[in-house]
Amino acid sequence: MTALALRGVGHRFGPETVLEQIDLQIAPGHVLALLGRSGCGKTTLLRIAAGLLTPTEGQVQTDFSRSAIVFQQPSLLPWKRLLDNIALGLKARGLPRSECHARAAALAAQVGLRPEDHAKFPAELSGGMQSRAALARAFAVDPALLLLDEPFSALDVGLRAEMHALLARQVGERGCAALLVTHDLMDAVRLAQQLVLLRPDPGRVLARFHLDRPLAARDDAWVYRQTARLLAHPLVREAFNLPPPVDAPAALPAHEALRASPHPDIPKQVRRHGCG
Repeated sequence: MTALALRGVGHRFGPETVLEQIDLQIAPGHVLALLGRSGCGKTTLLRIAAGLLTPTEGQVQTDFSRSAIVFQQPSLLPWKRLLDNIALGLKARGLPRSECHARAAALAAQVGLRPEDHAKFPAELSGGMQSRAALARAFAVDPALLLLDEPFSALDVGLRAEMHALLARQVGERGCAALLVTHDLMDAVRLAQQLVLLRPDPGRVLARFHLDRPLAARDDAWVYRQTARLLAHPLVREAFNLPPPVDAPAALPAHEALRASPHPDIPKQVRRHGCG
């Protein structure tokens, strides 16, 4: 059953159309990644999905009981200490302070924040630590839907891998769904079952790529191969304004193939490019 559906969504800021005829569907236990160059409307679309922005056109329907959003900037409350920031959603649900702090401390440990950091204010934390705190705050409310706007951009390679694993567990074990905005193809290949590629002026769906391999089975070698194939794909290069590739990657076995579904409005001469 589809728990989040956007149908024919369009949006304007004044006279400027930033999104046009967007259709998205996300079911429980699935991750959808929005890809595209800066300015193609990814963050606007995520805010519409979160209910923070009412679209000019189209419909948004959701059956998710609880959602959480992680913005590009961590948006921690500067007057609250680390544990209080993580526990913000728990406090809003009326849980006792001791229970809020116990849960927040456990989540802080999961995202690699040390006990000696618990009493620090956001200004005393590095950018990466603030980003991890924002992720922990989102996980704290046990959301059915996660809305993530470049959540890993401030993390180093090791921490990024740990956060990938944490999100994959949240999806696999709890049936959480996620809408992930990213510029990083490797993040998308690592975490998403569906990759939706947007083109700008105005933001529209250029193509959809489907990855069927379970998240737990996506090792580094597989992720690197699929990312290389995506980077060589004509529609991806068009979306990111990249020159044609010098060498195409070797073909993969059929069971590892990407499945591409170009948007119906793409001209036929572009639509013929496949990923199989």
